[in-house]
Amino acid sequence: MVSFVRAPRVLQAPPEVPLDSSQRATVHMAASLLLDYPAEGTLETRLNAVEAELAGLPPEVAVLLEEFIGQARRRGERAMAEHYVEVFDRRRRCCLYLTYYTVGDTRHRGAALLAFKQALAAAGYEMAADELPDYLPVVLELSARSGDEVAGALLSSHREGIEVLRSALADAASPYAGLVEAVSMTLPRIDEATAERVRALVAAGPPTETVGVTDTLPFPTVPVRNPSLSGSPTLPDPVPVAGPSPSRAARRA
Repeated sequence: MVSFVRAPRVLQAPPEVPLDSSQRATVHMAASLLLDYPAEGTLETRLNAVEAELAGLPPEVAVLLEEFIGQARRRGERAMAEHYVEVFDRRRRCCLYLTYYTVGDTRHRGAALLAFKQALAAAGYEMAADELPDYLPVVLELSARSGDEVAGALLSSHREGIEVLRSALADAASPYAGLVEAVSMTLPRIDEATAERVRALVAAGPPTETVGVTDTLPFPTVPVRNPSLSGSPTLPDPVPVAGPSPSRAARRA
């Protein structure tokens, strides 16, 4: 019998893979490069840069990046760009902006974005492109470049959103699911309380109303201080990204 509806799938959390600080930085920079929109003429350069670093990574993580590289090359740049728009711009559970999973399109979004901007400043960085500070590739680049606990706190405090994104991408049979899984492997093991919140988010999706949304935002409070900027991975600088409004319009043009 044909079934027309089903509940969204929830994936089991991936195993935590032991990595040293340099390997973690490489994974986060690789994911930052490849999760950004594949603008014309940029994809092959990014794929080559990440491919050159695979030998230094644990096999459990390297194979996920290698599979993405292979699929991206087989599909080609134009098809990957079209797929990117289809999953990240048109599916609520495939959003790359982390605050969307915690506060959605509610009155709390501005405060949530300000918290990310303040966290960036606390690590000694500022935005160099016209992009929102909760954009996952931005947070991953911050983690890769600074090795700062601030970036780790941002990723950990938004683990539910990352896991919902991973599940939704896998449900869509997207090659991008492997990139998010690789990131998830670099983060601490998920406890049962977090797993329950992931299940609830997968079922209901991000908040759309302010009613019932807590006034306590899930962001760590961090002091502003001067960081050590050592330990950057060897991958090249990410290609500058356009701001959210212009880039979305350009993708659909």
